[in-house]
Amino acid sequence: MIDSSLVIFLAVAAVLVIAITALALSKKSRGKVQSAAPVVPAKAPEAPIQTSQPEVELAEVSDVTEAEILGTVESKSIPVDVPESMEGRKVKLRERLGRSQGSLGQAFRQTFANSTIGEAAWQDLEDTLIMADLGVSAATGIVESLKNAVKKSGASSADELQEIAKSELIKLVDGGFDRTLHIDRHSDRPAVVLTVGVNGTGKTTTTGKLARMLSSQDKDVLLGAADTFRAAAAEQLTTWGDRVGVPVVRGAEGSDPAAVAFESVTAGLEQEVDVVLIDTAGRLHTKQGLMDELGKVYRVAGKLGAIDEVLLVIDATTGQNGLMQAKVFSEVVPVTGVVLSKLDGTAKGGIIVAIQESLGVPVKLVGLGEGPDDLAPFDAADFVTGLLG
Repeated sequence: MIDSSLVIFLAVAAVLVIAITALALSKKSRGKVQSAAPVVPAKAPEAPIQTSQPEVELAEVSDVTEAEILGTVESKSIPVDVPESMEGRKVKLRERLGRSQGSLGQAFRQTFANSTIGEAAWQDLEDTLIMADLGVSAATGIVESLKNAVKKSGASSADELQEIAKSELIKLVDGGFDRTLHIDRHSDRPAVVLTVGVNGTGKTTTTGKLARMLSSQDKDVLLGAADTFRAAAAEQLTTWGDRVGVPVVRGAEGSDPAAVAFESVTAGLEQEVDVVLIDTAGRLHTKQGLMDELGKVYRVAGKLGAIDEVLLVIDATTGQNGLMQAKVFSEVVPVTGVVLSKLDGTAKGGIIVAIQESLGVPVKLVGLGEGPDDLAPFDAADFVTGLLG
């Protein structure tokens, strides 16, 4: 006959084992919830994607399986960096523009340095504008506008001439464009922003910098790493997310970028963020197949709500080639604004006017340097003040 105290001991031991096991499983389950976002895996085209929203047919996402789209939201693994405030970055960029010694700025300063302006000075200014990638037509138009303004004013001193030049140039560069970034959350969904552009323009870096800038405005941001073809692109974007504590949705290398874009928007909906920023693959604008794929990313990403911004990132140093890129991209996706990266000097600043006149699309952001906060909204008055010194 078994001793009653032994029975009691065994019963207590069994209860303890069960309790410890249950606690361990509970902790493991909670750990999974914290490390992964509630991202809905992409399915094959014959089955509609199930979300908390109405069913959406995703016929354009082909040959995508759950294994290909990881749908993981990366959590921060390094100390969160505090972004520069909006006012702070604007001051920094104004100062940097003011220190610029680009040939374009020098030409304007020399032209309006005296009380009178001779024909040779006007011709030199026009030549400089053309070399600054403004284009022949636009350069001629600017010089004629400045000539007429000076003539009508009757100005007779260098200071007066500089004020006239400044006023006319601000009107020209501003162009009357609305440079508002549409990044405010809708009542039922986040704002969605796509960044597009060819490799080497600083597109992924710009996306990360934009996330920092929006975070400084107390926006809740989610990043989507839809550049699945460039090696380490997702890692690069994740590092940017880590710096500011912004989650990143990423897919397996080589997976369908359109599906990753859709997953990002889905995660943004479920997590109720303010803005979803999607970094697309760098497209060679001369290869039609890749441009068609970019159009697919745009269509699929917009299936749960219209895309609010398509920002085309252009390297300011590429000049007229950048203008050609802008034209081609605008034929594939509805570009809403341009980000001029690498505007370290103003020698090629004429591309700002050329792009705006050619596409009817404003330059909304500029990057001046390699620092994480060297990105700010473009301001025509600040730019012209930097030119004229």
